[in-house]
Amino acid sequence: SKHHGDKIYQGQVIEYKVSPLLGIPLYWMTEITHVDPLKYFVDEQRHGPYSMWHHQHHFKTVEGGVEMTDIVHYKNPLWILGDIANALIVKKKLHDIFAFRFEAVAEKFGKWPGEKMVLEFN
Repeated sequence: SKHHGDKIYQGQVIEYKVSPLLGIPLYWMTEITHVDPLKYFVDEQRHGPYSMWHHQHHFKTVEGGVEMTDIVHYKNPLWILGDIANALIVKKKLHDIFAFRFEAVAEKFGKWPGEKMVLEFN
């Protein structure tokens, strides 16, 4: 991704190359639309593979670390074909992306007892 600097700020635009279907690379641009430092931020798609993408990243201090919660609302394009693609491919691909991130964060910062990943996509 093209991202400059260490801080997230409202209005920040982040550009990616993603391959959501069949390994075909696509351009994806998100904008950080809301920020409450150390509590949450929201990114929304401005250009990319989804008809709509709204991703909330929440952070909560807990004993021994920080709890991260992601809330993702998205809509696939192409009406019924998008719904079929979601059921067959997209939902699993999103699960795999978040599972990879979960493991990468755990590897970098460590795990704690009872840690779990729960995913719900709307």
